[in-house]
Amino acid sequence: MLSLIKLPPVLSIKDVPKVFQEDSIMSGYRPPRSSATDCVLSLFQMTNETLNIWTHFLPTWYFLWKLLSMVFMYSAWQDSYMWPLVVYLISICLYPLASSCAHTFSSMSARARHICFFWDYGGLSFYSLGSAITYSFYVFPDKWINSSFHQYFIPIAVCNSILCTSLACYSRVGLPFLQYNFDSVKRFPGRQSSRLSKALRVVAFAYPYLFDNIPLFYRVFLCTGDGCTHNDTNLLHMYQIALAFLTGFLFATHLPERLAPGSFDYIGHSHQIFHVCAILGTHLQMQAVEQDMLVRRSWLLEHALPVSFGSSAGATILCLLSNVSIIFIFSLPLFLPAASKKKAAK
Repeated sequence: MLSLIKLPPVLSIKDVPKVFQEDSIMSGYRPPRSSATDCVLSLFQMTNETLNIWTHFLPTWYFLWKLLSMVFMYSAWQDSYMWPLVVYLISICLYPLASSCAHTFSSMSARARHICFFWDYGGLSFYSLGSAITYSFYVFPDKWINSSFHQYFIPIAVCNSILCTSLACYSRVGLPFLQYNFDSVKRFPGRQSSRLSKALRVVAFAYPYLFDNIPLFYRVFLCTGDGCTHNDTNLLHMYQIALAFLTGFLFATHLPERLAPGSFDYIGHSHQIFHVCAILGTHLQMQAVEQDMLVRRSWLLEHALPVSFGSSAGATILCLLSNVSIIFIFSLPLFLPAASKKKAAK
């Protein structure tokens, strides 16, 4: 069937503008002005984005199955203790879906590429909040329960999520509403390849992760004596932490393709491995959180503050609305110059 369909051509790095170029990836690029249909068809040919897309698109359906089975298995809407887990499962469905969509449609134009990855960043920052909410209610070590840090943990995580999205979007296009002519906006795509932009993006995603995991790091690596919550779940948490640091290392270093440019264009480059490690780490995290939720339920219900709407669904809604607003703010200037040119022509 696919043999009857004309698939989009594949280009080398010298044939695409700088905004579409990836470090040490020399070939396998899709045309920079692909239609939406071309982008979808490219899922069925080998490009340097194909595995990036499928490594997040397929796990989305697995996580969605886990969400639905959890909701119906435990009647989560009737049990407020389950609400944090539902929020978390929603976040791990959304972030790989946003990523796969971003990689799919990012070759439509430079403007579309920026906006697609704005949504990708929003999905990741929402996932950081989902993790923080479950950690607050299920993972905190016993001796930190109801401490001042515990009480402010979720509000700070909401702020971190907003900061993460803002900083990541800024790393692509700079400050919004400071570029009002089309030429200046066209120059900004080059920012994403600069070292400063890359560093800002690493910080944007590393900081929320490190903050969210403060109670887990303490519980697994530092805590001694009573109140340290030593159980079999800690091993899963350690595996997840190891994969998370490997994921960050791959994202920051562009290994192995930096060692042999052109050798890993289609299979084996860092972003593909980064996606696989991220999904495996999320899977282990999900198992660990669910196990903590079940094993510690009676103790937490007795000693911890009850789950409230504001600390679970309320924080989630606030985060979603804030991130969508940030994405809109950063996206709007990419459309304003074109509108200004049309008015001038009239």
